[in-house]
Amino acid sequence: MSTALHEIDERTNLTANNKFELLLFRLGEAPGTNHRELFGINVFKVREILVMPDITEIANAPPHVMGIANIRGQVITVINLPKVVGCNPSKGTSILLVTEYARSTQAFAVEEVNEIARLDWNQVIAAEGKGGNLITSIARLDGDKEGSRLAQVLDVEQILRDVLPNPAGEMVSQNIGSKITLPAGKVILAADDSPLARSLIENALKALEVPYVMTKTGLEAWSKIQSMSDIAATEGKTIHDKVALILTDLEMPEMDGFTLTRYIKSDQRYKSIPVIIHSSLTGEANENHVKSVGADAYVAKFVAEELADAMRKVLA
Repeated sequence: MSTALHEIDERTNLTANNKFELLLFRLGEAPGTNHRELFGINVFKVREILVMPDITEIANAPPHVMGIANIRGQVITVINLPKVVGCNPSKGTSILLVTEYARSTQAFAVEEVNEIARLDWNQVIAAEGKGGNLITSIARLDGDKEGSRLAQVLDVEQILRDVLPNPAGEMVSQNIGSKITLPAGKVILAADDSPLARSLIENALKALEVPYVMTKTGLEAWSKIQSMSDIAATEGKTIHDKVALILTDLEMPEMDGFTLTRYIKSDQRYKSIPVIIHSSLTGEANENHVKSVGADAYVAKFVAEELADAMRKVLA
């Protein structure tokens, strides 16, 4: 038990240096080729890795759902990940990744698990604009040198929404409550690398009738804060006249939300701006670390009412 706790503490402390660990696995051959590409998921999302247990097929299940498995007394939906991304697992799907994500537990069937890579977030680049809509980023496993191995970091938010849609979780005006009124000229600055997450957040902010600026990474958000601060200074104002609140994801290429929050809270110009972390990385270890970097609130994705309530609370 002490060894497990030490490993958790060690992984949590990686975020102090803008680092994380990526579980690497393969899903089979890519369509039309014999290449078996590497895929990755943040270790913090993975609860356990198992040899494939018995699967019970569910009548009229979605096409990418293999069925359900009884794992340690919990009945968990099993998703055929190679089928989702269009790979052919010539070796079969013999491994199960059990993940905890955005308040839910699910399992992904994969062909094989390879290793855990410890990376700096600046080794990860955004995947948007590079084709495909099921990955958020691309990890350069050997750094930025030519010929570095590449791993595709899956957009679990998008995959779960596609495979197991949940209309009740939509961020829409009828369940988000009354609008939020900001002083004239102020906006909410948001950062999230997932296109789906950005869309949901934008829907929430529009329903609340709140002006906002959306960014795609922690580094982009940090640059935006500094440029807005410079503009405010030329107008005889401060950043507090421009930004009412910062809303950030945790997992983002180039700079994660932990580092962004720490930068904001350690800078005298920005430290009093409220920061809400809105993340699918749930669990006590993550929530405690959120507090340690100085965030004003933590909201697990995606519940409209809770996000709106947290915003109202910190703005008040």
